[in-house]
Amino acid sequence: MSYLSISHVTKQFGETVVVDNFNLDIEKGEFVSFLGPSGCGKTTTLRMVAGFEIPTSGTIMLDGKDITDKAPNQRNVGMIFQAYALFPNMTVAENIGFGLRVRKESESAVKERVQEMVNLIGLEKHANKYPYQLSGGQQQRVSLARALAIRPEVLLLDEPLSALDAKIRVSLRAEIRAIQKRLGITAIFVTHDQEEALSISDRIVVMNVGEMEQVGTPFEIYNFPKTQFVANFVGSLNNADAEVVDPANGILAMDGVHFKTAEKDFSNRRKGDKVKISIRPERFSFAAEPMKDNVVDCTIENITFLGSVVRIQILIGKTKFNMDTFNNPFLDLPAIGAHEKVMCSKEAVLVLGSA
Repeated sequence: MSYLSISHVTKQFGETVVVDNFNLDIEKGEFVSFLGPSGCGKTTTLRMVAGFEIPTSGTIMLDGKDITDKAPNQRNVGMIFQAYALFPNMTVAENIGFGLRVRKESESAVKERVQEMVNLIGLEKHANKYPYQLSGGQQQRVSLARALAIRPEVLLLDEPLSALDAKIRVSLRAEIRAIQKRLGITAIFVTHDQEEALSISDRIVVMNVGEMEQVGTPFEIYNFPKTQFVANFVGSLNNADAEVVDPANGILAMDGVHFKTAEKDFSNRRKGDKVKISIRPERFSFAAEPMKDNVVDCTIENITFLGSVVRIQILIGKTKFNMDTFNNPFLDLPAIGAHEKVMCSKEAVLVLGSA
């Protein structure tokens, strides 16, 4: 039996369906991210787990208990918000111990737990400071410690890093993941940042307009998207229209150029069907092995340096594609306007719907 089970949960505000028939089972100790654009229902789903919203229909079970209609203070859940929500008149130690005191734990127990949490987040020298004396990253660490101090059964994080600058976000998300692993706590992390979700999650739930588009590991979500939305939302993507030429052998044509796909259900297509194909930029490379599945002619249209990556815009037939390659001091790049051969595997050619 799953530790946290969200079954057939729907949430409506008036006539508007914000979350529609959401189903997800989460195991104990798992780190799951809800990923999607603004308005997709990810925060509303999180708030229903927290108890701040009650589902219109469906059930939420935590460790075998039905918590669907329970108030937030009746379910042992810790929540971290986008805004740090620290009490400005309390020190770091007092903020961390607040939930414990509300639960009327003894002062000795509170003091011991606060010290444990302060050590966990590495702010031993700041325990007596007030929030205004801390950086944004330090304040969010305090918020994390406060949520963990009550020993919650589930930790909920609602875009906790969005107010921080890029470098602090990267380091703090790694810290959050390390602490979650060390404590073995079940966690749900809401974000619209694909890189965040890919880097720290055991599984990702990609959401769009209140529905789950796909659930899977970061590897599955990125490499094997099941819908056009997932493919476009997670990572960079080249999209093109093509026509089925040989369904049995997975061959299609785009502007007269033939590609081969490894899609399993491609044999269900008919010759002449119009389809949409997608290829990640990093799946292209300059052809060095002419026996590969897809070796095609192209023209170099543009070259852009993006730090560790060089993006090369190529023209295949009448369609422009991006090709990404790692930068290095000895990279031998072709001239703009040059005619080259590029290749990609048949697994790289995704067919994600009809054109």
